[in-house]
Amino acid sequence: MSIRETEYIWMDGEFVEWDKATVHVLTHALHYGTAVFEGIRGYASDGNLYVFRLDDHLKRLKNSAKVYMMDFDYSIEDLHEATVQLLRKNEIHEFSYIRPIAYRGYNKMIGLNPLNIPVRVSIITVPFGKYLDTSKGINCCFTSWRRIAPDALPPEAKASGNYINSVLAKIEAVKNGYDEAIFLDSHGFVSEGSGENIFIVRDGVLYTPPVSASILIGITRESVIELARDLGYEVVERSITKAELYICDEAFFTGTAAEITPIGRVDQRHIGTGDVGPVTRKLQEAFFRIVEGKNPKYGRWLTPVY
Repeated sequence: MSIRETEYIWMDGEFVEWDKATVHVLTHALHYGTAVFEGIRGYASDGNLYVFRLDDHLKRLKNSAKVYMMDFDYSIEDLHEATVQLLRKNEIHEFSYIRPIAYRGYNKMIGLNPLNIPVRVSIITVPFGKYLDTSKGINCCFTSWRRIAPDALPPEAKASGNYINSVLAKIEAVKNGYDEAIFLDSHGFVSEGSGENIFIVRDGVLYTPPVSASILIGITRESVIELARDLGYEVVERSITKAELYICDEAFFTGTAAEITPIGRVDQRHIGTGDVGPVTRKLQEAFFRIVEGKNPKYGRWLTPVY
């Protein structure tokens, strides 16, 4: 999905023109992946723009930075205000994507030790449409790459270096004609997609892999669990086998970019009918009403920009 350039990017407390928002080639994060980031959605509805769970995403950004000992002075409140002001300054009134990133910069040093490298923080806001087609079941495969194990890298931290694992899986899927890849964890159980959490439906019950399956604890995943339970569905977090995914009634991805994306096929096998299942569709309809500000019960999840 290509993006459209905007006028400003927020960098270290200042609004910087797009073409001037640059970093040095010796930036530590460029060489060693020492950055943490978030993906956040803005939804246009009824003349306003609503940012979905902004503070929850910013809290996760701070937690990811804590794992990698990347201290920075900006509070959640500071970053919240900067995000809203940047969206206004860029005059974004349409569906959008927001990318805060904290990264180790440059200070005339090179080497693995990051502790004396300054941490810089930026926020990018751009108009952004669909990442995956949520209107039909997409075509997936299990990747031959395993999801990073928690004793190798912390999957709970949304760190740039972790995503090399996801890039390899995505390349493999696309090169073999699939829309998306699905990881197994180091124990052989279903983990997640290249950038999405996964759910299956069996006999009306939703199942999703637990934190111990090397997943990123997704904000959209948490939202769907709460929403599904509010709609009367049972949701169980437990290990899921590869074969269980093949024979389930429905399956779908969740994520900021993916939203709620139905899975139609996995490794040449149809999931259910191969189309959007009834449970998935009901969750989609309820979710999109929420993010567009049409269900006041979940108004706490939305930050109006205008």
